[in-house]
Amino acid sequence: MTTGFTLNGAAVVVDLPPDTPLVHVLRDTLGLFGTRWGCGAEVCGSCMVLLDGAAVTSCTLALDAVAGRRLRSVEGLGTPQAPHPLQTAFLQEQAGQCGYCLSGILISAAALLESNPDPDEAAIRAALDRNLCRCGAHNRILRAVLRAAAAAAMREAA
Repeated sequence: MTTGFTLNGAAVVVDLPPDTPLVHVLRDTLGLFGTRWGCGAEVCGSCMVLLDGAAVTSCTLALDAVAGRRLRSVEGLGTPQAPHPLQTAFLQEQAGQCGYCLSGILISAAALLESNPDPDEAAIRAALDRNLCRCGAHNRILRAVLRAAAAAAMREAA
């Protein structure tokens, strides 16, 4: 079955069974490896993507659920030439160690900043609650999200 959607600003059409998990479509069919396969049960958050601006897990989300919708993976957040403020802040704060969970965390943080451009620490913790990280970088991750929010606010004020 053919399914069309917008991915990172571009129209995409894939011919796969409608119940194919989105994470497999992204990784195996479209070659976007930033979205990680983790638990497969919506528990770890490493497979998060933005669907119409909301952070959702893609490990159990069927392909037909994204038909006609806007999807953004971590590859769509920024580029090396124009990184997303979160990407810059995560580098500045050295907010990652192994990096496996970071794409999901970046997606969750991006969804937060789109809906709440000036979050406090409690809002950040709540937004990232679905993302598991075992590296112990939690405090640096919080600082990076706060830094990104401040940088975005400064850019908007300028």
